[in-house]
Amino acid sequence: MIYKQVEKIKEPISAIGIGCWNFGGDWDCSDDSNTEKIVLSAIDHGINFFDIAPVYGFSHSETVLGSILKKHGLRNKVLIASKCGLRWGEDRVTRNDLSKESILWEIDQSLTRLQTDHVDIYQLHWPDHNTPIEETVEVLKQLQAAGKIRYVGLTNFSQKDAEHFESLMEIHSQQSLYNMLERNTDSYHHIPLEYKTEKEVLPHVKAHGQAFMPYSPMFQGLLSGKFKKDLNFSDRDIRNQNPKFSPPLFERYYKAACSLNDLAKKIGHPLNEISLNWLRQKPEVTSIIAGAGTPEELTENLHCLTWDLTEEMFAEIETIIAPFENI
Repeated sequence: MIYKQVEKIKEPISAIGIGCWNFGGDWDCSDDSNTEKIVLSAIDHGINFFDIAPVYGFSHSETVLGSILKKHGLRNKVLIASKCGLRWGEDRVTRNDLSKESILWEIDQSLTRLQTDHVDIYQLHWPDHNTPIEETVEVLKQLQAAGKIRYVGLTNFSQKDAEHFESLMEIHSQQSLYNMLERNTDSYHHIPLEYKTEKEVLPHVKAHGQAFMPYSPMFQGLLSGKFKKDLNFSDRDIRNQNPKFSPPLFERYYKAACSLNDLAKKIGHPLNEISLNWLRQKPEVTSIIAGAGTPEELTENLHCLTWDLTEEMFAEIETIIAPFENI
């Protein structure tokens, strides 16, 4: 395993992390027994970063991860990065809520499900413009003082709001959407994004010594090299809600992915490894939030650690992805 170190977090963090969204049941590959195999294999390979959230599977993802870590006595082997700020009701429609009352409730729910007394990195999942940042900061400091959270991370925040937070408390990490075809994109699953990852977030985390964790590194599977044009998901898979996988947007993204796959064949490594190395070799990137549907997929992803993209390879990739710099 390759580990990266940043100023704001004392522990080295594995360059490849595990994204736990698919543990919750929202993806076709979701299965609890399979999840256990993935978690154990990841830790065995030296992965120590697990990114999760209460909303993944509407609490199931946290529950299953907590159960696995408890069963095998592995809690002290990993950094758990959970989130707060997305609440839902019986209709499972989410709302943004970073109020003091809500966060105090959420952290105890997460700790119970994860079967632990603390979350290593507590991330604010999405901005809540109806709650003053000062109120959110107050409760985060309270949770740190109580030992319930260690580090604080921002996810999907504008850099203006990030600077506001940083004027009131220490921020240790940031997370945003980032892959070869979504570099400074303005939306995710119909949700407007208030930041430009490549232009704003990367320079910011570098200047402030923060960890940076890109999510959707393989564009929800499009950059894995296994994507098919006609059929990829069952009706239950949440990726059907991504408008970039439907006409008219899909054709353009799929064509670029095919060009990248052709280049991968020329380079002699599969596209999933190229997608991961394109991120891993950027100095601002700390741990890539990479999902895996099976232990075999995890092993395939980890092959990226055995080789590096050359400057010439980066240049060839750039000729394909340049049109996507600002969309």
